[in-house]
Amino acid sequence: LGIIIGDLPTGSFNAITDVTGVRVGHTTLIRGDGPLIIGRGPVRTGVTAILPRPDSPWRRPVYAADLTINGNGEFTGLGPVRRTGILGGPILLTDTGSVGRVHDGGVQWALARDADAFDGAVRSDPVVGETWADFLNDTIGRHVGSVEVARALTAAADGPVAEGCVGGGTGMRAFQFKAGIGTSSRLVPAGKADSDG
Repeated sequence: LGIIIGDLPTGSFNAITDVTGVRVGHTTLIRGDGPLIIGRGPVRTGVTAILPRPDSPWRRPVYAADLTINGNGEFTGLGPVRRTGILGGPILLTDTGSVGRVHDGGVQWALARDADAFDGAVRSDPVVGETWADFLNDTIGRHVGSVEVARALTAAADGPVAEGCVGGGTGMRAFQFKAGIGTSSRLVPAGKADSDG
């Protein structure tokens, strides 16, 4: 649309994947129409997976922190990050009802790749953030699980990132408009430290 926000230039993809090594993948679930039948649909949901490293994140963790903006959303798995300032697992975004199942799927994914993933000094727990999709989705049906999580993590790639009604953003809305999931990046100049400190 040609809308430019802020003064800083974007990275080449204008996405989180402008950070070297970061990968993003989505699994999108769309099925059913008509009135809500809990456990059947309609289903408009999914999961978005963010891997901070191209290899097993528990072997080379990254520094991390969280910031609460509106205080309403669930973000499970942040305990180790808050205690240590280190993230050793993937970041997953999904609808409210599926947060627990997606966390379990992230643990299963890690253990399938490395049976010792949880034996090191760094906790490899995934962190799972909530997206509210109840307007269009059978939230109580909990349709996202370990299969969808593994698919999103396996599909995670660098480069351009699909945005909008994909993955964890499939059923979202904002300000009464259909919304979705997004990403962006900004190039920030960093000065050199002088020789005195």
